[in-house]
Amino acid sequence: MIKHFGLKCIPFTREISVKERFKFPFIETESEALLAAIKSHMSAALIAPAGTGKTVVLRNLKLSLPEARYRVHYVKVTGVSKRDMCREICAAIGAKSAGSYPGLVRAIQDHFENIVSMDGLRPVMLIDECHEMPQQVLAMFRLLTNFEMDSKLVVSFILAGQPPLKDLLQKEALGSIARRLAHCGQLRLISRQESRQYLEHRMRIAGASDLPFDEDAIEALFEFTRGNLRALDQLARKSLEMAALSNVKIVDPSHTIAAKEKLLI
Repeated sequence: MIKHFGLKCIPFTREISVKERFKFPFIETESEALLAAIKSHMSAALIAPAGTGKTVVLRNLKLSLPEARYRVHYVKVTGVSKRDMCREICAAIGAKSAGSYPGLVRAIQDHFENIVSMDGLRPVMLIDECHEMPQQVLAMFRLLTNFEMDSKLVVSFILAGQPPLKDLLQKEALGSIARRLAHCGQLRLISRQESRQYLEHRMRIAGASDLPFDEDAIEALFEFTRGNLRALDQLARKSLEMAALSNVKIVDPSHTIAAKEKLLI
């Protein structure tokens, strides 16, 4: 495919730097709001359907926080107990893991306080896939952000997950968590026009001078994927493969239809 279309790399893969991402205005707005919450030493949530750029936002957040001022950690674990989640956090931040749940909470809090007092850095925890966490595990984050009788801001948590996370946070039992969030950002599916702009950008990054999809193929890509970025990446890449196998330089709807039959989207 690379040689056939005269590209410098395979387009539409996940192996793209955050700096080369397409900057959708609505995603950039949410990224800036999350960054503002962190700079205020507060916590926030990011809610997004699967495949709409949640992980890219988290990667961009980490990149935007200078290492000279922040220590950023990422955890992605689901379906575990409070104690096991604390153990995962301990492993991520390099804290000594205790045996009991109260001991684990103390170990995490002590580690965060040491980062602030001894290293002069602000700890930030990016917790992904929170929509799959048991309610009692989410409730635990109230303890992990409670310092000096809840009078001191030490660590920022960014709770990221799919739309069910919003329903969880709106439960009365998790009200204490929701009220600690300085911002609740939400991502959406992209529009038809945004889809075209994204295709142009990703092909340009891959080295193409022109967009190798005809108008009907672009329409088919949007209709099949309905604005889901991950699905669009998969289908656009597979459509290019189909066109290359047919030895043509422009993707038409027949290639997109054939590509869709080879994918689970």
